[in-house]
Amino acid sequence: MSLFISTAHAADASALTGGGGMEMIIMLAVFGLVFFFMIYRPQAKRVKEHKGLMSSLAKGDEVLTQGGIVGKIVKVSDEKDFVVVSISEGTEVTVQKSAINTVLPKGTMKNL
Repeated sequence: MSLFISTAHAADASALTGGGGMEMIIMLAVFGLVFFFMIYRPQAKRVKEHKGLMSSLAKGDEVLTQGGIVGKIVKVSDEKDFVVVSISEGTEVTVQKSAINTVLPKGTMKNL
């Protein structure tokens, strides 16, 4: 009868416990690497680029703010982190440097 039916073997106690803590440590390390390369690193890169953009702002640059306003920088205040943006002839708005989203190519305002 043992030819067709395999005999039952007693289960090993170590197989029931799920192994040791090494698999858990490896899983946490893999999760940490995925978090670093997919979430933290790209965000840190964007923040670094935006800080570089804010430090390179100069008078005469055409900029786009986060609110969608396009204008030309008239005055840059280094100590207070504010810039004065000219929207049209005679209309100026004071905004924070951090509110500037991008620096547009020269002549963009004339094409709009």
